Amino acid sequence: MRRKLTSTLAAVSMIGTAAFAEQQADISTAITDIAAGADRHDWTRVRDAFSDTVTTDYTSLWGGDPVTQPADELVAGWSAFLPGFDATHHMVTNHTITSLSDTSATAQADFTATHRLDDGLWVLGGRYDYELEKSDDRWLVTSMTMTAIWESGDRGLVALAGQRAAEAN
Repeated sequence: MRRKLTSTLAAVSMIGTAAFAEQQADISTAITDIAAGADRHDWTRVRDAFSDTVTTDYTSLWGGDPVTQPADELVAGWSAFLPGFDATHHMVTNHTITSLSDTSATAQADFTATHRLDDGLWVLGGRYDYELEKSDDRWLVTSMTMTAIWESGDRGLVALAGQRAAEAN
């Protein structure tokens, strides 16, 4: 009896661990699709990582208030200025699920974001906190809060990239 109970508990534990690992991989994919998609200007990839409405909070960097808007508007805004840089590289690492249920999750990740325009660089590092919801078989980001911890270079490159992208269109 004891051996059967131990075997059953071990099997349940392995199934639970496998299910958690699958959820973690799916959540990491959503987080990665935002950063890698933006760097590659693959706006469909970025959009598909978000729910229809998303809240973004960049107040630690820019001040102001968090913004809740349709994901299409958020992605349109990013696509209007990020191509003005010669290159961007958003390295998002250390993905950690901080809570998980059948339909919602929270996660954190560290980041370094490098933006290059001509010979100028603006590099920013910090942490993202994400809220996600399960939709069908995919995890979608409903909220992301960026906490800036450090930066170097010229923050003014953001405005220059926006002007450059507008002139190109």
